[in-house]
Parts: sequence; structure tokens; C-alpha cells
Amino acid sequence: MPLPDLIEIVPLKAPVQATLVAPGSKSLTNRALILAALSEGETILRGALWSEDTQVMVECLQTLGFMVQVEQDPTEPANRLLTVYGQGGVVPRGGTESTPLDLYVGNAGTAARFLTAMLCLGTGIYRLHGVPRMHERPQAALLAALRQLGYRIDSDNDRLPALIHGGGPRPGACRVSVSESSQFASALLLAGRLGRWHITLDGANEDELPYVTMTEELVKAFPLRGGSFQIEPDASSGSYFWGADYLLKDTLPSASRVQVAHWPTSGWQIDAEFPKFLPLPATVSRQRDLGDSIMTAVVMAPFHLRPTIFTELGRLRVQECERVAALRTELTRCGARVDEEGDSLTVYPGSLHGAEIETYQDHRIAMCFAILGLKVPGVRLKNPSCVKKTFPNFFQKLAAPAPHGLGVEIREGTSDRRLELSELSAE
Repeated sequence: MPLPDLIEIVPLKAPVQATLVAPGSKSLTNRALILAALSEGETILRGALWSEDTQVMVECLQTLGFMVQVEQDPTEPANRLLTVYGQGGVVPRGGTESTPLDLYVGNAGTAARFLTAMLCLGTGIYRLHGVPRMHERPQAALLAALRQLGYRIDSDNDRLPALIHGGGPRPGACRVSVSESSQFASALLLAGRLGRWHITLDGANEDELPYVTMTEELVKAFPLRGGSFQIEPDASSGSYFWGADYLLKDTLPSASRVQVAHWPTSGWQIDAEFPKFLPLPATVSRQRDLGDSIMTAVVMAPFHLRPTIFTELGRLRVQECERVAALRTELTRCGARVDEEGDSLTVYPGSLHGAEIETYQDHRIAMCFAILGLKVPGVRLKNPSCVKKTFPNFFQKLAAPAPHGLGVEIREGTSDRRLELSELSAE
């Protein structure tokens, strides 16, 4: 049974002792799927996220001709055991100019960018396309870099949809701008070992690009001749539970505590730093301090004693929605004072009230404001099923009884009926 179009989160008042499990990292899962497909033999990905974005990647690989076996993960409903059968670095042939091999990427930025580079290593012609929002998202810097390497990519506006003409591995050098997205560099790095590409980054210092560092470290650690690889829990998704713990500490008895199991310690995920930013400092940077979890911090900021400035948020504008404007608009709707200047938001302390939240088909907007609803009465979320992009059982985690959930009451927004666990899956 699908989630209702409108739900209300009821503030948590009873004491809770919970240790929640975050699903596998989307960033690591989709990177690992590309590497596994380009490897030799059989690679088993354990703890892999099974959500809209990773399903899109698996379906694209299967459409290409790779065998990917999907099995249940007994430890986490949102994860799967994925077995990928690589073809020794060979990308299956595409179609012709009149009948290209069609690949649909939805609104998955990682799939769109990573597959673009990977398909250049194939032969024949491939057509990549997605939802209208994906066709608005940046792709030009990646296409420019691939053209420098000698590949032909046809696109009316340097965005999707695009026709990619596979040219096979072709040694060469390119420069790529990462000012709009570090995924461009990651796409080149994932395919570059086989392509024998030398890649230079423009637009930022490498030490300011944690997602590029993640890709580099993953390439070094990955079993390229088959084997097994463990995917870490997603630190961005885990930030909601750390945020809940912090927001509820003034509301619930001191014995109450929300913790996250198996917190990543590899240093690969910038959002694993999130607990260190509680309480929030005066300034938090999207570029240097936190990744997507900075959105969780923005929604928590009205409960701090001083204003908090969130800087270098430009990349949030070109993701699943225009996230800077969305955060400002929806927090303001709840009574917060939020100033936007350039690519910065300043959030001031103050009391909040409930509101009907527009989620903009953005999973992270929905989950951020759901956590706000644990403290603020009357928070109602439109289109909550958008969480399926990265965390399909998010609302079930909130509603499940402790210690594996928070025991939160979630109501259907129009009838005020309490929803059962079976009604809270976004799959």
C-alpha cells in the first residue's frame, strides 16, 4: 500500500531508547556498481542500498547486458546483496544512430553522470535520458571533458537527453570543471582506469572535494578482479537520526537517546562528520564541512541560541530541486527567520509552528522536515513517498517501536487516521 499524499508527524513525547540502522550509502553503492561492471568476474556488494536511484543504476546495467543478481539483505530491509558479473572491462555494444540503446536514469544524478563516462568505453550508440528535472541538471562540464578525450556526444543544450557514441578505451588527457558538481570528476575517475585517462580538476582544490576523494579511495580499495565489497551505511541518511537525538534532548527525559548503529569510520563520507557539528557552530560550509547533511543542520538551526550561517550552498541549487530556495521557503512557512544572500543562508533562533510542507519531489527536503515534526506540532508533508529515492523505509524507521525505531505516530493528513507500519513504506 503506497504512502498517502499527505502525512502528519506527531511530536514525540514518550521517552525513547533507540539504536537505528541507516541503509547503505547511495554514493558508494552506485560507484561500486560501475566498478563491479567494469571488473573481471563476479563481485558481491554487501549492504548495498536498494532505493529508486540504485534500482535505476541496476536496471541500466541490466539493459546494457550486464548480469546483476539481487537478493534480500537479512540485516536491513532497505539494503540488498548485489552480485555483479563483470565482463573484463568490456561495455556491451550499443545500438545504431537510428536505433540507439535507450537508458533511462530517472532523476539519479549519479547514474546520469557515471554512465555517461562509462558508455564512452563501449561501442555503438547509447541514448541517456531521465525525468524533466534531470534534463535541467548540469552535464556540460562532463561532456566537455569527454569531448576533449575524443568522444562524440550529441546534445542540443549539453544536458540530457544525449546520444553517446562509444569509442572504446582511448588514452588521453582532459580537464573537468567541478564548480557545479564533483560527480563529473567522479564519473571520469570511475571509467578512467580502463580508458587510461589523465584527469585534471578545475574549479576547486582536491582537498575541498570530499566526494572526489571518496571515489579515489574506492577505486584503490575495490576488488577489480572479483570478490566481495561491504558498502557502508549512508551518513547523509543517518544525520536525520542524530538530528532527532539533538532536537529531542530538551523535550524528552534525559534518559532518552537516539543513536545510529555501525556509524562509518572510513573517512570516505564527509557526512560522517555530522555528529561533530552538534551543537552547531556559528558558520557551516557545504564545501568544507558537510555534504547533504548540511540540510539537516539548516532545519535544526532555529533551535540554537544564536544565528547560524550556512555558506557555499551553490551546488544545492542544481540537485533534485533548488534546495536553497526550498529550505528558506519551507522554514519561513514554519515561522523561522531565514535570510538568503548569494549562496548563503542565515537562520535565526526563534519559535516555530506547524505548516503544510511542499517537498518538491525531493527526498532530503521530506526527511529534514519530518525530523522537525518530531519537535514541532502540526508539520504535514506533501508527497512523502519521494523518500524512495534513497531511503524507502524512512517513515517505518520513525514509526517502529524502540529499540529499532522511535515509536513516532504518523497520521494520514486528511483523515487524521494513524497509519500502520505496513502503510509507511515508500517502495
